[in-house]
Amino acid sequence: MSSRLTILVDADACPVKEEIYKVAARHKVPVVIVSNSPFRIPQSPLVSRVVVNDSFDAADDWIAERAAPSTVIITADILLAERCVKADAQVLAHNGRPFTKDSIGSAIATRAIMADLRSGMNAGDGIGGPPPFSKRDRSEFLQALDQVLVKMRQKR
Repeated sequence: MSSRLTILVDADACPVKEEIYKVAARHKVPVVIVSNSPFRIPQSPLVSRVVVNDSFDAADDWIAERAAPSTVIITADILLAERCVKADAQVLAHNGRPFTKDSIGSAIATRAIMADLRSGMNAGDGIGGPPPFSKRDRSEFLQALDQVLVKMRQKR
């Protein structure tokens, strides 16, 4: 990836694409939407789309290969976040929570514990996925992305 500030989005299940477009337009930062299938993106010179094949982790691999200190990665995938953090990219979850070198280990451990709990439970035992996405999550994401872009610009 070039040294130009860029936002890469793990887009297939991303609930904050519209928010990304708004913040990116305000900061004039290019956005690359990466997915396994095509879907509509805004008509903007700042927004582009990459459709990868549907093989396992194809989108993750494409993003991780381009992760760099000049990129912001938007993903809920903890293992992809780990790969991107190792490449010194800034990584945000959809709720605005940053994945950092200090926090990624505990996020991976929590993911493993939850997977173990789910595998030992019956479907109706009450261990589900994350809570529903809220307006507060959306608002916190907007603030977090804006702050990350401001900080990255100040470092340049």
